Amino acid sequence: RAEMSAIPEITVDEVRDDLMLLDVREIDEWTAGHAPGAVHLALSELGGATLEVEPGATVQVICKVGGRSAQATAFLREQGIDAVNVYGGMLAWAAMGLDVVTDDGGPGRVA
Repeated sequence: RAEMSAIPEITVDEVRDDLMLLDVREIDEWTAGHAPGAVHLALSELGGATLEVEPGATVQVICKVGGRSAQATAFLREQGIDAVNVYGGMLAWAAMGLDVVTDDGGPGRVA
């Protein structure tokens, strides 16, 4: 198992719009609110799912605080995918005043 310090991290203000933002929270958390344009795949489903990533692309992984996304980042890196953990997660995202939306585009909340 990789040490947490070996996992590359970025802060929410370093998240790039041109890269995939993968939200690994559970479905009820996602439904309450998520980052616009994010892709949802719960950590509990990650091992059995196929994530479509362009070769050489970087995946930015986010959860509520950063623990589950760190686990997902380590897993994806083991699969040969360039992944980075978003430190502070959706709580930091919302604290910076960045948009949190529901699936229909309305205002959401971090649950």
